Amino acid sequence: MSELVRVAVDAMGGDNAPEAVVQGVVDALNASKEIEVLLVGDQKTVEKCLAGAQYDKERLQVIHASEVITNNEAPTVAIKKKKDSSIVVSQRLVREGKADAFVSAGSTGAVLVGSQVLIGRIRGIERPALAPLIPTTKGFSLLIDCGANVDAKPSNLVQFAKMGSIYMENIMGRKNPRVAIVNIGIEEEKGNALVKQTYPLLKECKDINFIGSIEAREIPNGYADVIVCEAFVGNVILKMYEGVAGALMGKVKETMMSSLKTKIGALLMKKDLKKTLKAFDASAYGGAPMLGLKGLVVKSHGSSNAKEIKQSVLQCIAFKQQNISGKIAETITIDKKPTAGSEEKPAAE
Repeated sequence: MSELVRVAVDAMGGDNAPEAVVQGVVDALNASKEIEVLLVGDQKTVEKCLAGAQYDKERLQVIHASEVITNNEAPTVAIKKKKDSSIVVSQRLVREGKADAFVSAGSTGAVLVGSQVLIGRIRGIERPALAPLIPTTKGFSLLIDCGANVDAKPSNLVQFAKMGSIYMENIMGRKNPRVAIVNIGIEEEKGNALVKQTYPLLKECKDINFIGSIEAREIPNGYADVIVCEAFVGNVILKMYEGVAGALMGKVKETMMSSLKTKIGALLMKKDLKKTLKAFDASAYGGAPMLGLKGLVVKSHGSSNAKEIKQSVLQCIAFKQQNISGKIAETITIDKKPTAGSEEKPAAE
C-alpha cells in the first residue's frame, strides 16, 4: 500500500461549515483508502458533527483551532492576528510537513495571503494562481487565473500557461494540452495592453502548445484545454459560467414541470437529461488548486456542499502522487532566459 496522502481540511470555512465540510471529509475517507485527514476547527463542534458517522477513525484526526477567519476581515490583518484560526493552523501543518495538502471553503483572501506567507511560493514563481476546472462540451478546461492576481504582468501569464499545462497533462491526462489566452477577438493584434504584450511571449514558449486567442463565447465549446487570463477577467468568466448554468437548469426544470405533456416528456428523458446536466456540474471537479506553491492548496467555493468538499479532498491524491509542485519547480528552474516584465517579490506580499 502506498503512503497515505495527508490532507489538512479547514472545518470552519464556508457558508455550510462545519456540517457540509465534515460530511464531505467522511465521504472522502469512505471513497478512498489513500488519504488521511487532519480536520482543523473547534474540537467540540467538529466532534459533534462526526457523532454517528461511519468512517475509518484511524485515518481522521481532529486538531483544535479556537479561532475562525470570516470573509469580512482584512486577510493580511486576520492572518497576523488570528494565529489559532482554522486556516492558519492548517497552513502551518503543510509548512511543517505534517500535511501534504490544505483544503478550505473559507475566506479566499485569507487562504491566498496565508498560503504565500506560511507555505511559500516555489522558487522562481512570481505569482501563484487559482486554477479551477470548468465544464465544456468536450469535457473540461482549466481556467487560470480566476482570483489570485487582479493586476498581473505578461511574465505572470506566461508562468500561468506553463503551470496550467503541467497540471492538465499530469493530473487530467491531457497530452500536449492546447493553451489559449482570453481575448476580444482571435486576431493577434487585438486586445488590451496586457494581452498584446503576453501573446508574443506565449508564441515563443517551446514547452507549451499555444494556439492563440480565445473569445469568451468559445470557452464552453472546449477549443482550449488551458485558458489563460488575469484574475479579474477569470473571475468574471467563472461567475458568469456559474450564473448562466444555474439559470438554464432552473428554466429547464420549470419548463419540464409546466404541463402534463412536459411532465410525461421529462419522465421519458429523465435518465438522458440527468447525464447531460451532470456533465456541466462544476461541483464534480472539486475546488481550485492554487498552483505555484511549495505545498498543495485547494480553494473550494464558499457555498460548497459535502460533494464538493469530498472532491476537493480526493483531488489531492493525484496532485501529490504526480508531484506537480516538483514538476512546476523543474520547469521554472530550467527557464534560464527571463521573460519581459518579470518580477521577483518576497512571499509576504
